[in-house]
Amino acid sequence: MSEQTFSWEEAEARANHLLDLVGEVKNREFHYEVLMSGVRLAKDDPDRLDLKILNSAFKELRYSFRLFQRHRGKRKVACFGSARTRPGTELYELAERTGEELVQAGYQVITGAGPGVMEAANKGAGLEGGFGLAIRLPFEPAPNRHVRADRLINFKYFFTRKLIFIKESDAFILFPGGFGTNDECFELLTLLQTGKCDPTPVVLLDEPGGTYWESWMQFVRKELVGREMIDDEDLKLLTLAKTPEEALTEIRQFYRVYHSSRFVGDRLMLRLQKPLGAEDFARLERDFDDLIADGTLEACAILEEDAADPLVAGLSPIWFQFDKKRFSRLREMIDTINTL
Repeated sequence: MSEQTFSWEEAEARANHLLDLVGEVKNREFHYEVLMSGVRLAKDDPDRLDLKILNSAFKELRYSFRLFQRHRGKRKVACFGSARTRPGTELYELAERTGEELVQAGYQVITGAGPGVMEAANKGAGLEGGFGLAIRLPFEPAPNRHVRADRLINFKYFFTRKLIFIKESDAFILFPGGFGTNDECFELLTLLQTGKCDPTPVVLLDEPGGTYWESWMQFVRKELVGREMIDDEDLKLLTLAKTPEEALTEIRQFYRVYHSSRFVGDRLMLRLQKPLGAEDFARLERDFDDLIADGTLEACAILEEDAADPLVAGLSPIWFQFDKKRFSRLREMIDTINTL
């Protein structure tokens, strides 16, 4: 349309017509907003580079959503670590054994699809148990051969890759690594600390006798906690482990009773795998009254959209007014729920 003939009413009508051509569309209002955002973008007249960034990111996200949609219902563990770890080393063998034990326990494994620790974890998980989220770099070889082509995504941008790691992973195991591993670790902890991702177990796994994560924790305690740049309770967001069995125990315990969470208005809903008793509610209200804004923690009805989702329809939700500030303390609450 030319500037003289452009009509927002007609653009909106055509967007709805395009959706009609697709047929029945779930969550139609969001598809409509995506289409209209494209129209608004065209009216903004962005430069070519902006469009290339948006186009690549949109394609990567769409393909990622489509791939993982087929594998909903099976919990996934992301494994991070150095790409420079060589086969035959103790750390490589540790990562390989971890991938194997995760799959044997019923989990799927996600890595960055590169060499080193990533290759080892994918090798242990096997072609049927793993996924690869690769990043296109000029100095890194092709993705490792232990990831199936139909479970591999090649990302152009780190930010879209990180988003999918966070969105699709139910737990994280971090092995010793370089800048990339530390970047992933600190960003993950920042998102957990600020509530920008769902509560998730984070395990720092080192080889027996290794000092990498213990030295890292000494720095964090001295320079971050010691200078009051983070709270001591923020360290509850992570756990140190020395064996794959310890890491697996931490992940299993986190999902023993707790299943998932979501906000409903100003209330935080925790979906649990079994109902709580009156004594359990009383204990939680007493021990975590600082988190419960109005002092009330109660069972609630299953939401209509949850009732239609077989993955959460049978769960026992509870909710309360959460202050949306102390997410590290929320992790303590979840840990307590898992002991009830």
